[in-house]
Formats: sequence, structure tokens, C-alpha cells
Amino acid sequence: MLNLRRFALKNHIVQLAACATLISCAATADVPPATSQAEIITAAVTNPNRPEKDTVRDTQRKPADILQFFSIQPGQSVLDMYSGGGYYTEMLSYTVGEKGRVVAHNNTVYAGMTAEERAIRYGDDRLNNVEVLIAPNNALILPTDAFDVVLFSLAYHDIYYIDGFRGWEKVDRPAMLAQVFAATRAGGTVGVIDHIAQADADPAVVPKLHRIDPELIKRDFLAAGFVFESESDVLLNTEDDLKGMAMMPAYRGKTSRAVLKFSKP
Repeated sequence: MLNLRRFALKNHIVQLAACATLISCAATADVPPATSQAEIITAAVTNPNRPEKDTVRDTQRKPADILQFFSIQPGQSVLDMYSGGGYYTEMLSYTVGEKGRVVAHNNTVYAGMTAEERAIRYGDDRLNNVEVLIAPNNALILPTDAFDVVLFSLAYHDIYYIDGFRGWEKVDRPAMLAQVFAATRAGGTVGVIDHIAQADADPAVVPKLHRIDPELIKRDFLAAGFVFESESDVLLNTEDDLKGMAMMPAYRGKTSRAVLKFSKP
């Protein structure tokens, strides 16, 4: 079984004060009886234990299609990078089941912004196969060859955020992706979902609009050693002009989104 406490301790020793904090969360995450991957994913998405706050977002996020596209299966070990309040973490927990593990990662800024939501999500023994990993942007140390799947959901664009708001430090992207590459098992999958920027948009617009050109994502992951496998149009919205900030009321929940699948050779 993955022992992230040991890796968190190593991180504490190496990074001294800028340490990663790892918390094991106990809870119930049984997968309802099902015979196929599609049925297991449907059971996870329709699980009555999911908070209503999550389920109302399903129409625009289409999680069943996403989990199917990234081939999430029982028994897998999954890393949910910059998992925020844990919208996907919970469904991943139900899908991988008792024999699987999910690590819900956040940096310290994300963790602070989602503290109340995460306390509800992981408190009271809700998800016994989820471990919470909190680490500053450039102090992340992941175990080697530990994950079958790594997911970035509406978060990769924040790797380009540099203005220091709320203590956000500029991310060393190559180093971070090198950590993810080393942590992904051979043949494993990395899935990226993100708000789409206009084609050939200058990377400087990424932190301003919270959008990113899918080709930039591809270049980053290919440079890190991953192989681009495929993309899905399930979250494309042709009515989105790709110009406005993703968090503005006129665009929130309506952005056209890239869904990209990479693999580790």
C-alpha cells in the first residue's frame, strides 16, 4: 500500500520549514456491485453520498464521460493534482474502490481556499481510500512509480500564475512535471481538463484569463517526456469566444474546455 506518510516525512527533512503535510483520511468508499467499467463509473457519479453541491455541477462537467475517457478503474492508484475541494476526488474514490487509493493534492494556497469544503469532504470517516497531500508549489515530492493515473482538473493553467497573490509562488514547471513523470507508472495516464484560450495565445494571458491554449499544454507535457494519446470534445462549447476570464459571471461554468490524455512510455 502506498505509504505517503514516509514521503511526507522525507519532504519535511529535505525542505525543512517548507514541508509537505500529509494527512490520512478515513471513510467509506465502497464501489456498488457492477460488472463493467461504465457501470462502476455510473455508480460512482450517481452515488447518493455525493454532496448536492457537487451533483449540480455535473451537467456542465460531465464527469461520467471524463472518468470513462481517462479509463479510471477499480484498484488503481490515482493522484488528483490541485484537487481543490475534492469534486473529482470523491468520484475517483468510489470508482477505484477499496483496493484502490486516491491522493488529493493541493498547494498551500488551494488548501487555504478550500479548507471548509475539504473538512466536510474528508471528515467523519467519509472516504477511507483517500489521502490528502498538501505541499507548497516548489516543495512537492512524490513517490516514484506510484500512480496509474494523474488528473489535473481545471488547474493546470494555474501553474502559469506568477503574481504572488495570497502567497502563490511562481511554479518551476519543468521540475513539477518531472515530479509527476517520475510518480506515474510506465503505461500510466495523465489527464488534463482546462479552460481553452485562443489558438497561439501568448502564455502571458494564461494567468490573466485562467485559460490556456491546449497546444501549450501539449508542448509542456511532451517536453516532460509524456506521449500525447488523444483528446475529447465532450466539454467543447462553440458559443464560448475564448476571450473572457473564465471566472467572470458571463463565462463561469460555460467555458469551452480541453480534455487531453497523455501517457508515460
